[in-house]
Amino acid sequence: MSDRLFSLRVFVRIARSGSFSKAGRELGLSQPSVSRIAAELEKEIGAALFTRTTRAVTLTEAGSDYLARIEPILAALEEADHAVRGTGELRGKLRVALTSSLAAREVVPLLPAFMERHPALKVEMMLNDQMQDLVQDGADLALRFGALPDSSATARRLGISQRMLLAAPAYLGRHGTPQTPADLSGHSVIVGPTGVRTWQFVRNGRNASVRVDSRVQASTNEVAVASAVAGLGIVQTSYWGCRDELERGALVRVLPDWDGGSVELHAVFPAGHAAKPAARSFAEHLFAAFAAQAH
Repeated sequence: MSDRLFSLRVFVRIARSGSFSKAGRELGLSQPSVSRIAAELEKEIGAALFTRTTRAVTLTEAGSDYLARIEPILAALEEADHAVRGTGELRGKLRVALTSSLAAREVVPLLPAFMERHPALKVEMMLNDQMQDLVQDGADLALRFGALPDSSATARRLGISQRMLLAAPAYLGRHGTPQTPADLSGHSVIVGPTGVRTWQFVRNGRNASVRVDSRVQASTNEVAVASAVAGLGIVQTSYWGCRDELERGALVRVLPDWDGGSVELHAVFPAGHAAKPAARSFAEHLFAAFAAQAH
């Protein structure tokens, strides 16, 4: 029975990744082993589940129907195993999709306490500064900033962080400190991964909107913040994205009396089936930790 369950899990990863080799890498198997398991499952079932070409592996109509029936069963089995243990112990592997900046700055420091409570659990962090497809990439949980697009996936807000402007003291010493949002037009500005070039501010009910022209643009928060530390200009990021630099004085706030808005962080679970117990538990852990250090 365990061999059959393993075969079903391999089938799901092939189906979701669209590749024998990618499924193999994710499961620690060789491509020939994955291909053999898939062929044996098809033979046992008596139906072709995949259409194989030199470019991709796609599901047949029977394969799509089988996937829709199998995924809820596998999720229910994992939930049953977790419930019957009655100890809250988590096992297996938890795959979390998130940005490298969030991982290094906020999530990794919170991992030791979580993993100490669940010594039989393995955590794989899938780092990508672009939005990942939870289902295709096989993630159990994604951590995403900002407003969520309409989706059938379920989500939970983990926290909210203030958006702020920052610059290195040396930069402000050379170029002066802006006193109003309008002053930003005369400064070097660093645009981060959001790519937003119109910055909005509010103070005492007064709204201000500034179109910025950046000399430096970075596709990751880490590089944007590092550019500000190097004195290249003023950057906008959340407190989560600059906590260390702010606390050690490498960056200081600019226009602190003007509210630049905030950014939300959500835990997003894959659509179509119940969230894994480990994913739900990790989201709860992060929610409690962020609530304790709310800023």
